[in-house]
Amino acid sequence: MYKLVFLVCSALLLSYVLARPQDQRAGATSAATTTTAATIVKQDNVNNADGSFNSSYETSNGIRVENIGYLKKIIVPKTETSDGQVIDEHEELVLVQTGSYSYSDPDGNLITLRYVADENGFQPEGDHLPVAPQ
Repeated sequence: MYKLVFLVCSALLLSYVLARPQDQRAGATSAATTTTAATIVKQDNVNNADGSFNSSYETSNGIRVENIGYLKKIIVPKTETSDGQVIDEHEELVLVQTGSYSYSDPDGNLITLRYVADENGFQPEGDHLPVAPQ
């Protein structure tokens, strides 16, 4: 009985291994899939006692990232939950982050994305992003 269970489990394991997706990078010959190692050529990190921070880095292949954050007090208006519970107006601290990142696309074009993330959500801006119809 144990030999039969062992044989069935082995067959299932073998079929699982043979059915797994192949590594798509193994047979790729396109120049767009080749990569070169990048090193960090510049990096700054500042963390302040009040919760604010500023971090940035630049890599040898031209990637640049900057992120600035700080805490902001907001007033949350009086609300009522779906089950009828009233939540009075109150202050809350939210983390506001602004920043940008840039890199070169496969065609050599510089792509830059700037953003703000606050109580209104993530708000990206960039020339490469689609624009909503007016």
